[in-house]
Amino acid sequence: MTSHRDAAFYMADIRNKRPTRRRAVAVGEFHPGPDAFATVVERRLPKGDALVMAEIAGLQGAKMASMLMPLCHPISLELVRVRCVPVPERHAIRVYCECALEARTGVEMEALAGVNAALLTLYDLTKPVQPALAINGVRLLFKEGGKKGLWVHPDGMTDEERAHYQPRDLARLDGVPCAVITLSDRASSGEYEDRSGPVLVEALRKLGAEVGYVEVLPDGIDPLAERLRALAAKGVRLCLCSGGTGLGPRDVTPEALRLVAERPVEGLAEMLRSESAKHTPLAWLSRAEVVQLGGMLVFALPGSPRAAQQCMDMLQPLLAHALAMLDGRPHP
Repeated sequence: MTSHRDAAFYMADIRNKRPTRRRAVAVGEFHPGPDAFATVVERRLPKGDALVMAEIAGLQGAKMASMLMPLCHPISLELVRVRCVPVPERHAIRVYCECALEARTGVEMEALAGVNAALLTLYDLTKPVQPALAINGVRLLFKEGGKKGLWVHPDGMTDEERAHYQPRDLARLDGVPCAVITLSDRASSGEYEDRSGPVLVEALRKLGAEVGYVEVLPDGIDPLAERLRALAAKGVRLCLCSGGTGLGPRDVTPEALRLVAERPVEGLAEMLRSESAKHTPLAWLSRAEVVQLGGMLVFALPGSPRAAQQCMDMLQPLLAHALAMLDGRPHP
């Protein structure tokens, strides 16, 4: 008789994560020494053209990452590009692997696997002419996508690397005046502490927004409508309302937005429902709404902290672009 024992390792559960566009670039260097360096770059190695073969091996290595690392998720890569760049002043070959796709998980390991496969192939093809070879400096250069946006390695990037790969972060909201309003009878009476509002405030501030108004109001049409008009008059550009979007008798936040709306923004509202439905089918019961009031965009979002965070993950890449369109400015 044996007793059950939990495994000491686990594959990450990504089922509840939202697919986003992701990209990663990894880099590493091959150091063959001065004499062998010339042989490599002049493509005179006895086994053949090491630079071309390394790029092919890098493609294959990126695609096989999940076979090499047991806890790495198998993913459908949409882009793999491998570059071998000679650096004469150091007698080195600098190898890059760029991977991209839309998925629930990142592509860092695929980029690193591609770089390592390319570097090992350079080693394999060069060792007949020079056994004293070295591989070093393998690291992730940067990654994009997911709810955290752009991450760049602390060692930084050269101007050439930045110009070639053009890493892009989420468009920021630096200095944009914003408001967060929670709609809840119980929270406004002090029965329980508002938890969805702080989630929205934190997400806006991470983008650089100036959140000058954080309020809790009871459910109802007229008080919210009056407050929205006042905020628009004060120059607030984004107002995120949390709560009151369900089917309960006091869930009337969408009605308040429609009362003050100059234009509905149906696309964003439908995106919130359809993307949220990837987390839970109950999202189709939400009456999320987005409207324009003067120069302000107003969002009616679900009231749970988890749903508020999921909605912000969806909206982060779009908010600055939406405001630019509202102003008739070029997109950031």
